[in-house]
Amino acid sequence: MSLAARRARPSSLSLTRRPASVTRRLLLAAAGMGLGLAMTGAHAQTALDTITKTKTIRIAVPTDYPPYGFVGPDMKPQGLDIAMAELIAAKLGVKVELLPVTSANRIPYLQTKKADLVISSLGKNPEREKVISFSAAYAPFYQAVFAPKSLSIKSFADLAGKTVAVTRGAMEDQELGKVAPSSLEFKRFEDNNATIAAFAAGQTQVLATSAAVAANLMQRNPGLNIEYKLLLKDSPCYVGVAKGEDALLAKVNSIIAAAKQAGELEALSKKWLGRGTGELPL
Repeated sequence: MSLAARRARPSSLSLTRRPASVTRRLLLAAAGMGLGLAMTGAHAQTALDTITKTKTIRIAVPTDYPPYGFVGPDMKPQGLDIAMAELIAAKLGVKVELLPVTSANRIPYLQTKKADLVISSLGKNPEREKVISFSAAYAPFYQAVFAPKSLSIKSFADLAGKTVAVTRGAMEDQELGKVAPSSLEFKRFEDNNATIAAFAAGQTQVLATSAAVAANLMQRNPGLNIEYKLLLKDSPCYVGVAKGEDALLAKVNSIIAAAKQAGELEALSKKWLGRGTGELPL
C-alpha cells in the first residue's frame, strides 16, 4: 500500500481514542448523572421517613390567634392548635419543633419544606386543595362578621360604604371578598393581633374573624359592645400536609381517628373553645 493510501486510511486507534479533555468531560457528565440519580433517590425519601429518622417533627402553628394559638404568661405557645401539634408528636413518638406562622405564610412554609405539617386553624377550600393536602378535621371553626350592637347589619348589602378589618390571606378575607358589596373598604393586616388591635382602636367599623377570636375579644374588651352579625363560613380546622406526602397524611389521619374515638379531640375542644367538636367531616 502506498504512503498516500496509508495516510488516507483511518486507523482503529483514531476511531476509539479521544483527547484527554473530551474524556474528562464525559467522566464529569457521568458523575453528574450519578449525582442526579442519588439526589433523586434522596428526594424520594418521604417526610415521614425523615421524621422517623430525626425523631423530630416541625409543625407550623399560630401564636397570634387565641384560643387556637397564642403566647402564654410563660412566653411559651399554647392553645388548641399547639395542643394538637403536641398530641400528634406524642403519638408519633418524636419531639415537636413549633414554628410560629401567620395566615399569609403558613402554606408557603409547607410548600417550601420548612414545616412538615401546618396546624394553624387551617380551613379547606378548592384553591388550597390545589397546592396542599388536608387531613380529616380535628376541631370546629367558623368565621363571621362582627360589629358594635349599635350598627345595624342584617345582610351583606348593609356593609356597603363601611370599613372592615381582616387578616390578609385568612379564610374570612377570602370569603368576605366573595359576597361583599363593592363599596366595602377592606383594611388588611399581616397578622391577627394587628387586625384585632386596629378594630379595637376604632380604625374600622366592622371585623371579620373567627367566632373564637371574637369571643376572646368580647371577653377582654366588653366596652366595645360588639356582637355577631353575619356568618361567612362554617369551616372546621384541618392539618395541612405537603402534596405527595401520602404516608405522613395517612399517619396523621390515623392519629386523628384514634384521638376522636378516644374522646381526646372532644376534650381539647371543650378546654380551649368551651364547647365540643360536634360533627367533624372526614
